[in-house]
Amino acid sequence: MNQVEFSSLKQIKDEANPFASVYQLDDGAIFYIEPIFYTHLQGFKERVTPEEYQKIIDRIIEVSKKNRHVVFVGTFDFPQTEVDDSYIFLEITDITDPLQIFVEDKSRGSDYGD
Repeated sequence: MNQVEFSSLKQIKDEANPFASVYQLDDGAIFYIEPIFYTHLQGFKERVTPEEYQKIIDRIIEVSKKNRHVVFVGTFDFPQTEVDDSYIFLEITDITDPLQIFVEDKSRGSDYGD
């Protein structure tokens, strides 16, 4: 997947996790970006200012440097990436909420209940 936000970083192949993009920082920290996380990230890109979006990208890098091994997942409930216990799993809101960057969910939900 072409993720221009991270194109300056070293990309690693992980045959065990073919759906996630894997990046290594200069300091050796490794992070995975799952497709659903990237979709959420693109949703923010469409709805926030370029400055806010850059803060999100900077925070992803900062968190990766601090924690050394991170998987950015679409949802904690169903992660697609299988890694060892040294990795932490983070969702998009784990990045955006502390930055006070929010996108309002304007969907009205379903009129049909169970």
